[in-house]
Amino acid sequence: MPSLWAEADFRKLWIGQSASLFAAYASQVTLPLVAVVSLGASAAQLGGLRAAQQVPILLVSLFVGVLVDRWRARRMMVYADLGRAVLLGLVPIAWTLGLPFLYVVAFVIGVFSVCFDVACQASFTRLVRQDQLAQGNSILEGSKSAAQISGPAIGGALVSLLTAPLAVLGSAVGFLVSVVSIWRLPDARPVAPSGGIRDGLWLVVRDSSLRAIAMATCVYQFFFTAMMTVYILFLSRSLELPGAAMGLVLAAFGPGALAGSLLSSRMPRWFGYGRVVVFAALISDLVMLSTAALHGSTTVTVAALVTINFLYGVFSQTVDVAIMAIRQAVTPDTVQGRVVATIAFLGMGLTPVGALLGGAAAGVFGVRAALAATIAGLFLSPLTLSLSPLARLGRIVR
Repeated sequence: MPSLWAEADFRKLWIGQSASLFAAYASQVTLPLVAVVSLGASAAQLGGLRAAQQVPILLVSLFVGVLVDRWRARRMMVYADLGRAVLLGLVPIAWTLGLPFLYVVAFVIGVFSVCFDVACQASFTRLVRQDQLAQGNSILEGSKSAAQISGPAIGGALVSLLTAPLAVLGSAVGFLVSVVSIWRLPDARPVAPSGGIRDGLWLVVRDSSLRAIAMATCVYQFFFTAMMTVYILFLSRSLELPGAAMGLVLAAFGPGALAGSLLSSRMPRWFGYGRVVVFAALISDLVMLSTAALHGSTTVTVAALVTINFLYGVFSQTVDVAIMAIRQAVTPDTVQGRVVATIAFLGMGLTPVGALLGGAAAGVFGVRAALAATIAGLFLSPLTLSLSPLARLGRIVR
């Protein structure tokens, strides 16, 4: 199979997506620091700022999916990143307009982020052949993992060098780099001049593979959000880890996800997609379950936590990339945007409830018991996959 690196259009998409992701993850550090350092935001106000960035996933995802299928995906990516660059360029004037202005900026940036993410996934499927999906997803997800690891560090370094309001401009530059690269892609015609939200929802409900992906994603995101809420309490209260050790433990997810991205294009060719999505999900959950048995804050405990999180990142990311390739392969091109948006909407819709459940369970049953219970809930995802047609997929998805 020829390498995708030889495809000029794919390289343009990869450069644009990578620049956009690094800018986005850096801004997740710099924007809150503007609120805290420059505007004196409280903890509650900082939580409101974070919510303002996340709520567009629920409010606009389904509508964006329709626009991506009806409009030109390349233009949507360009305008989304151009909009984010302009908004971040306005952040320094938040000194005079205050926190309400920053909330508005965060919300609109969240809307543009949804637009870019959905359009990027739809555009990718129109650029590559079906037998290149796994390889392309591996490359793009590898960039995403690298951005998750280093983007916040870059944002923190810019704050140290330039102060928070000026550091935000660094992310604006990254979005402009993305605009320049993606603007050079071919401007393909819309693939679905008609149709609405219902078409994407109906296809996900009707198609057994897409239905299984949506159900497994929903279950996973719900219990993962609950688990991470309890996990922070477990590290800080049950194990009494110092801040530096907690940072090291949490950071181990990133390199693991990067390694998983690099492996994910090969494993389906070795074992088949069905075995990869079921067994990799099962292994990742078994690895994480061992966390609840750890005690103390010794060096051995920290090393064990780092190892567990690294392995969890490897196998969970392998599942994510394989699932993405399957979804792209079985979805008709005319509804790619709507299916991406529908699964994102369903997958993220219950995460606020999961966070509340995790906190409540820790208060009622204790942190260690709640951690074990929420991790046990993750096993419903590989169970859902094993009972679906996905488990029988071979090395090629048709």
